[in-house]
Amino acid sequence: MTAPTEAPAEPDTSAAAAAHFGFFTFEVQRTRRIGHSFLRVTFGGESLREFRSGGYDQSLSLFLPLSHQEHTVLPSTDEDTWFGAWRAMPEAERPVMRSYTVRDQRRSPSGGVEVDVDFVLHGDASPASAWAGRARAGSRIMAIGPRTGANKSVRFQPPAGTRTVLLYADETALPAAAAILARLPEGTAVKAWFQVPHADDRLDLAAPADAEVVWIQPAADGSGRTGQVLEALRADGSASGSAPAPGTYAWVAGEAGTVRAVRRHFVQERHIDRRCVRFTGYWRLGASEEELLAEAYAGKAPSEDPESAL
Repeated sequence: MTAPTEAPAEPDTSAAAAAHFGFFTFEVQRTRRIGHSFLRVTFGGESLREFRSGGYDQSLSLFLPLSHQEHTVLPSTDEDTWFGAWRAMPEAERPVMRSYTVRDQRRSPSGGVEVDVDFVLHGDASPASAWAGRARAGSRIMAIGPRTGANKSVRFQPPAGTRTVLLYADETALPAAAAILARLPEGTAVKAWFQVPHADDRLDLAAPADAEVVWIQPAADGSGRTGQVLEALRADGSASGSAPAPGTYAWVAGEAGTVRAVRRHFVQERHIDRRCVRFTGYWRLGASEEELLAEAYAGKAPSEDPESAL
């Protein structure tokens, strides 16, 4: 077994790290349905020539226009003033800011740069889903993304000597997990559990030859989703309570409650060093995106951004 060889350098978390990110104009080139719940939007545009994804679970912030708007317009893209200016916009005109994963970045046939972002579709239940469902070639949005591959928004950081990778993702984190799988080198032992809402969301994913993927489909009403995941994890033959294989690294992302339960399973039942379990809650059952944002902004000054890469 060999360790992942393409892991980015340790990200710079100092104040100078702001130079690693910037504003980009993303222009929709095309869209493609890739599953019952997934739509891939391919972006291009001149400004993407400076875009430098670090791969794996590289995240970026998208500013999506509202239903009555064709393109995103921001009052400021200055790193010191943009957030306060964005928050000061009237709610009826303020673009929606959401975090997404770079599914892929490549050269286009014309020599430009293309970036794929996969959206989970659930009608107009969320602003992002509503925008993706009506996205058309030529539509332009704004984004905050990386100018250098070694940046703090790549969270998949296996330590040197990693030989085995464990992954858990629900539908919201599947694009990130898929990007991780596609970049892992042959010879990496991989076990992945992916929870998706529909049988047609079991995507054909690029992965090392030894990768084993277990698909989990929760009940239609979403009940028992955490229990179903833990049952699948415990059904794995290596979940017997013995010491994990040396060099094991786990990446866990999705609904916050399930993520916590999966992390506890890996640490307490599989005895994986907690420092080798990277976990991220993408959403929380029973809370809307707007409620979660309101919590993040609570107690913050209008110009104080709790999350921005800038």
